[in-house]
Amino acid sequence: MGAITSRSLVSLVLFFLVLCFSPGTLTSSHSSAPVEFIRASCGATRYPALCVECLKAYAPTVRRSPRKLARTALTVTADRAQSASTFVSRFNAGSNSARSKETGAVQDCIETMRDSVDGLRRSVREMRRMGRARSNRFRWHLDNVQTWVSAALTDQSTCLDSLDQNASSRLRAAIRKKVVEVSQLTSNALALVNRLDPTN
Repeated sequence: MGAITSRSLVSLVLFFLVLCFSPGTLTSSHSSAPVEFIRASCGATRYPALCVECLKAYAPTVRRSPRKLARTALTVTADRAQSASTFVSRFNAGSNSARSKETGAVQDCIETMRDSVDGLRRSVREMRRMGRARSNRFRWHLDNVQTWVSAALTDQSTCLDSLDQNASSRLRAAIRKKVVEVSQLTSNALALVNRLDPTN
């Protein structure tokens, strides 16, 4: 009788050990860690909710790497900027004397958004060339990325200013939402890039 009880006790302990350390339990705890890392990192950005929303799907790739997170943020931002640039291009109706200022505003937006996309794409490529943190090579590439992303923000702001000054309310409403979102994403990406700076 005592032997049966001992075996039952051992079986019960083994059952609970299997339950506690089953692959599903381990996967759940480990899979939530990268998402929490992204959420915590996005807390340093100006638009944290948008940051988490756009980057949480990349948690398995990013894991807990600040550099991968910054590069992913730049890639997502560049893609959104490209989409916004294509959207703005649809409003380019050509020269029209009655709407010359508005046509000029759209042209300004098309050019500045293209420049913005170019700067963001260059930044993504530059991130891949970074060497070891704190090395001279790392510092040089990081400076380039910070400069180009800041310039992309300025390009987006120039587009919005031109629309505010010269476009009709209807046109502003149509384009502004897209460009503002890209500007917010660019701001977030720059904040994540700046966190890589060893002097911060």
